[in-house]
Amino acid sequence: MAVSDGGRRSDAEAMCPHRLVLEHMTSRWGVLVLIQLLERPYRFSELRRAIGRVSEKMLTQTLQTLERDGLVHRDAKPVIPPRVDYSLTGLGREAAERIRDLALWTEKRMADVLAARQAYDGARAQ
Repeated sequence: MAVSDGGRRSDAEAMCPHRLVLEHMTSRWGVLVLIQLLERPYRFSELRRAIGRVSEKMLTQTLQTLERDGLVHRDAKPVIPPRVDYSLTGLGREAAERIRDLALWTEKRMADVLAARQAYDGARAQ
């Protein structure tokens, strides 16, 4: 999230900072970035390919947001051509492991979710 008003936090960030961090971690791309970085550090282009279907702009914004929250570390090496690696911080690893567990639970229980949806839709149709 962008900082506004000359560096002061936004109203939403000041009122509910934990919700904002939760939104960052559980955003469409935040989840995928955190889970992917559990494997190993990635260069930007490698990470983009590994995640798939994410624009350069969205991946950049997601990485910057997660870096600001202390979840992702950006390591820019002063070489030609430039090399930037992204990895999880200790805090990021802890969060990513929990998010991965939720993703695995979702895969494991998807049949139950689909059955619940079908029952709901059937009841609504009557």
